[in-house]
Amino acid sequence: MLMLPLRLMPGQDLRRALEETVQTHGHSAAFVLSAIGSLSEAQVRFAGAANTTVLTGKLELLSLSGSIAATGAHLHGALATDDGTVLGGHLAYGCLVRTTAEVLLGLLPDWHFTRETDAATGYPELVVQHKSPTGD
Repeated sequence: MLMLPLRLMPGQDLRRALEETVQTHGHSAAFVLSAIGSLSEAQVRFAGAANTTVLTGKLELLSLSGSIAATGAHLHGALATDDGTVLGGHLAYGCLVRTTAEVLLGLLPDWHFTRETDAATGYPELVVQHKSPTGD
């Protein structure tokens, strides 16, 4: 595993920036190992909900975890509002960095991740493939 620390800047879309970073470094499999920071807007899908809820204001990113595949990311985060209320769920596109996001990614060069719709869940689920040493 290769470690990649990075800082995202104000206005960047958290999910999109992580996906682009992994692709730019030539990988198709990564995990978020650690992340903290702040957001000005978050698109959060709460457990069992069909749609995202938009949160705005001064939001603290308390934690972030997830996987990043060639076909997209699956991220869950815990956020605190300015009154200390903690909310969490699936983070979609549109989570905008307010001041900073400090992220540590684990890149997995020997692996290839994709997402394919799973008949049992109805969701695009992680498909894990090991790359052969010859690149096949």
